Amino acid sequence: MKTLLYICAALAMTLGAAAVRAADVTGAWSAEMKTPDGNSFQLTFTFKQDGATLTGTVQGPQGDPIDISNGKVDGDKFSFDVSFNGMTIHHNCTVTSDDEIKMTTKSDSPDFPGVELTLKRVKPTPPPAPGGPEAPAKPSPPPQ
Repeated sequence: MKTLLYICAALAMTLGAAAVRAADVTGAWSAEMKTPDGNSFQLTFTFKQDGATLTGTVQGPQGDPIDISNGKVDGDKFSFDVSFNGMTIHHNCTVTSDDEIKMTTKSDSPDFPGVELTLKRVKPTPPPAPGGPEAPAKPSPPPQ
């Protein structure tokens, strides 16, 4: 009986670890990027995972989203590149939970130092409840 209990416990731990390794990063993730002069700005990464392939965009304060390239997923780790202004930044990422990714970057330009970022999953905003504050007011019935 103890053997059966140990086997069940080991199987549960193995399946739990597999679920973490097989995390799907599809969706929007955000991080705050600190600049050397002490300022900061928001980055938003939008990922689409299809098996071991990763596509998507990154958007910062510059305006238009920039496509990611060379996106690869391997368990709880993934990587991709972002190229702009003649420079390529390589990103190595580890999924640490359903809502968090640890990211390190490395640039091919000595003028752009690598950074470490923590990405948080962007939660979708739920639609307003019917009759809630955003619902249009119903007209009052005419007086009788």
